[in-house]
Amino acid sequence: MLAGGAARRLGGADKPGLRVGGRALLDRVLAACAGARTTVVVAGPRPTARPVTWAREDPPGGGPLAALAAGLRHTTAEYVVVLSADLPFLGEPTVARLLSALAASEADGVLLTDAEGRDQPLVAAYRAAAVRRELAALAGDTAGREAREEPADGKGRADREGGLGGEGREDRSGGEGPVGREGGFGGEDLVGREGGFGGEGPVGREGGFGGEGPVGREGRAGRAKPAGREGREGSGGRPDLTGMPLRRLTGALRLDRVPDAVASFDCDTWDDIATARARIREHGHVLDEWISAAKDELGIDLDVDTGLLLDLARDAAHGVARPAAPLTTFLVGYVAGRAGGGPEAVAEAARKAAALAQRWADEATDARPDA
Repeated sequence: MLAGGAARRLGGADKPGLRVGGRALLDRVLAACAGARTTVVVAGPRPTARPVTWAREDPPGGGPLAALAAGLRHTTAEYVVVLSADLPFLGEPTVARLLSALAASEADGVLLTDAEGRDQPLVAAYRAAAVRRELAALAGDTAGREAREEPADGKGRADREGGLGGEGREDRSGGEGPVGREGGFGGEDLVGREGGFGGEGPVGREGGFGGEGPVGREGRAGRAKPAGREGREGSGGRPDLTGMPLRRLTGALRLDRVPDAVASFDCDTWDDIATARARIREHGHVLDEWISAAKDELGIDLDVDTGLLLDLARDAAHGVARPAAPLTTFLVGYVAGRAGGGPEAVAEAARKAAALAQRWADEATDARPDA
């Protein structure tokens, strides 16, 4: 998951920490890849809803490809899921669908397309070997070009342009879609800067790759020097991908596409944040969103039969009194927890409480006592 971008369109706000439906965007994406064997987030460490592995490109802000390389370093998985950290409506079924589609395909990757049909390379699953191969080729091509362009004074382009900082010389966007700059990959691992990368899990937008391939870890751009086919090197002696846009990678891969306007929705602007927050509160979504947020906040993982509990609350309110509804559901949860928890324990406790509420209701409607 890539989660370390500058978020300029949000005025430099801490995008991964912005809340939608009471949960940080980063935590929402982490929930979508909860089944990952390893979760890697390419960004500076911060509190998260579940444990992750942290990675960082060198220099920080060096662009999506540098971040992707940093994240891939932490996985040996065959597939990597690449996610940005600003996808409020991404869920586990979508991540599973991407991985299943990739496994059934001969393509190098499978990505979502948005409502306008634009590619979203930071909501995608990739073959890690293909990504490492192309990252290595890009690093080698850049090295060869800089060697050819070195002037007589012996100074490379990095020296002449004042060095390659976190912003890079080129636009870091991944192409024409809103995904662009802050991208990343993952497989069964999750990584990420403002998204993240990993091996067998999702990764993200403003992040990068690492792994054990030929790309190398987080190299810092120093004085440019001829490097031949071995790649332009950073201060750590590794090929340098600083400043390269994501499209340099995706343009070299064979990709299949899956349309999904909802899961691919990302939050680049304050208007996007407002839209996401409004959608969360729509009638058809609000209860599921609230239950998910409450479970995350309380640190529990439990399949909740919402219909069963709502029916119990209704029976208690109608058969006893309105305040009985929340009190009864609390007691059911408490008893289920003492019984070991789980859906079966909740269902059994709810059945008993519903039967009691029905007996109270029956007594209220009796015209006279039983003979």
